[in-house]
Amino acid sequence: KHQKVSQRPLLSSNILPLVSKRTAPKRTMRASSILSLLLWSSAISTASAGLFKKKHRRQKAGTKYEPHGEVHVVVNKVGPFNNPTETYRYYSLPFCRTHADESTHKEAYEEERNIALEEEEEEESSASYLRKLEIKGNRIGAERHKQRLGESIVGDRRETSPYELSFKDDIEWRLLCKTTLDKHDIIKLKEAIHNNYFFEMFIEDLPMWGYVGDIEDEDEILGEVEGQSHTYLFPHLHFKLGYNKNQIVSAAVTTERDRRVDITNVNKPTPVQFSYSVEYFEDDLPWRMRMTRYSDSRFLPGSFEIHWLSIINSFVLVLLLTAFLTIILMRVLKNDFSRYMEIDDSSMEEEESGWKLIHGDVFRFPQFPVLFCASVGTGVQLTIATLLLLGLALTGMISTTRRGSILAGMVILYCLTTTVGAYISTRLYFQMNGKNWVRCVLFTAGLFPVPTSFVFMWVNTVALFHGSTSALPFSTIFTIAAIFALVALPLTVLGGIVAKNYANHDFNAPTRTTKVAREIPTEVPWYRSRFVQMVVSGFLPFSAIYIELHYIFASMWGHQIYTLFGILLFAFVLLLVVTSFISVALLYFQLAREDHRWWWSTFINAGMTGLFIYAYSFFYYFHRSGMTGMLQSSFYFGYMSIVSFGFFLMLGSCGFHFSLLFVKHIYSRVKCD
Repeated sequence: KHQKVSQRPLLSSNILPLVSKRTAPKRTMRASSILSLLLWSSAISTASAGLFKKKHRRQKAGTKYEPHGEVHVVVNKVGPFNNPTETYRYYSLPFCRTHADESTHKEAYEEERNIALEEEEEEESSASYLRKLEIKGNRIGAERHKQRLGESIVGDRRETSPYELSFKDDIEWRLLCKTTLDKHDIIKLKEAIHNNYFFEMFIEDLPMWGYVGDIEDEDEILGEVEGQSHTYLFPHLHFKLGYNKNQIVSAAVTTERDRRVDITNVNKPTPVQFSYSVEYFEDDLPWRMRMTRYSDSRFLPGSFEIHWLSIINSFVLVLLLTAFLTIILMRVLKNDFSRYMEIDDSSMEEEESGWKLIHGDVFRFPQFPVLFCASVGTGVQLTIATLLLLGLALTGMISTTRRGSILAGMVILYCLTTTVGAYISTRLYFQMNGKNWVRCVLFTAGLFPVPTSFVFMWVNTVALFHGSTSALPFSTIFTIAAIFALVALPLTVLGGIVAKNYANHDFNAPTRTTKVAREIPTEVPWYRSRFVQMVVSGFLPFSAIYIELHYIFASMWGHQIYTLFGILLFAFVLLLVVTSFISVALLYFQLAREDHRWWWSTFINAGMTGLFIYAYSFFYYFHRSGMTGMLQSSFYFGYMSIVSFGFFLMLGSCGFHFSLLFVKHIYSRVKCD
């Protein structure tokens, strides 16, 4: 609906070479080559004109202002409040791009004030007012700003604005521009207001939000009813800026209902005066703590009072569950060890039973070893990258309040840790007597990026079709692709080469594997079936992070700024521990029923929490959020599938490694023929 119509340059017919029938083939080929060169040059120049258009230098935060120094207001985007991913350029709505001059402002100010004074007093007051609020008119809106990688990833499109603010100078009222909204503009604004659009601006990288307009007396079922409901536009903005010495430490913008304009009738051209006012106040908030105020904003609902209590409650439950499983498992294993170690020669002829019976098959390598090793290696890589990201965020080395810094940091850390993933997968592949290690490296390199790329292509296409700023620009896509091609791929190959030449290729199994696989019992109780194991192994770890998951979703798919990374790191480590214990406990029950196919089952059981997270995303979408529409749904369910897949790999690899240590330990403690 906000799609731009691109105008392609038309090629004049007189530049086409006239080729007669008598022209030699060489001349024809030469002429076609010249034509192709001209076409390519035109296309490249046209693309370069839009792609490499000069952008404004970004306004760095932390500026120390002189008195009456220029303060820049940077506009970003607009969009439905309930759909945080569905955002559009700020100037996709008919807002002012230039500032009114002094004469126009003076006329509007006199109308606004409606002062009935004597002629001499009026001239004196008007002259003093204009001296105090001198309008330069040198700021033009809708010109792009340079952005960081993270800002482009999250859909920011920062642009200049014509607002003229100066440090510590209050403005009672100032005209921004006068315009008459035609039918097309009113329809745009009404559609935005009915979809609960908000706008976003920045001053000193401090975000400010406000609503475009409001609706009165709208029927919940029928919507706007003619003669009863009204749609109002908010043309006046009031900036409230707090300063500490010579720095701006807080910023907020509000709209005034008293100055609203009725735009209910789309067939009637409506004159509108866009205006603004500025208020400065002294604030004792330190500049480094300037983001702490946003927990009180109406756009950022704060509900962290019960946060610590919920986490402690989950921790106690998980601790009791883990202790319960550990005690039971240790008692059962102790009895098994006592029974197996006290077998004398007279009882050797008796038939063995339980997990010792399959000692010749338990270390039989799984099917699809390349895929299995790549999954384990990628899971370890994602786990290390996540722990590093949370550690850097906790120590402040990655700014948690800077827009998009977490996503950009995850992209960089993923590329830097590809060596670890390739090393783990290739080493395990050689320990399984694998020969085609290059295939294993390639699988490891593409196991996570390839599904992510497919999801990205889909959601980016949907965003481009809707004209949303959520569609990544070509420069950002090129940057990420270059980082992956020039950093991630070489490091992946390096990890595979190091594992091939220097890693230990011996599996060191405590028992020998027989040539013929033992038959697996088919009659098992329903509570020991594979499906029940998968449900139990996914639900118990999920219950440990359920409370924290709500706050993470509110931050990812809402307007919440998440800053409790210490709690998040604790919850993530707790999740890894619980998943490992549950995987080992279920593995013991699987081996006890003489089922030696534990490799893939352990990995899948441990990773089932990722499937529960994806199931919870449906519950959150339909019952805890107001998100609607094709664009928002594509982004939400598409990227949540990638997040859930990442958790599946991380938890699966964690559960597998602990299970492998457990299996090697118990079979090294008993005597086996």
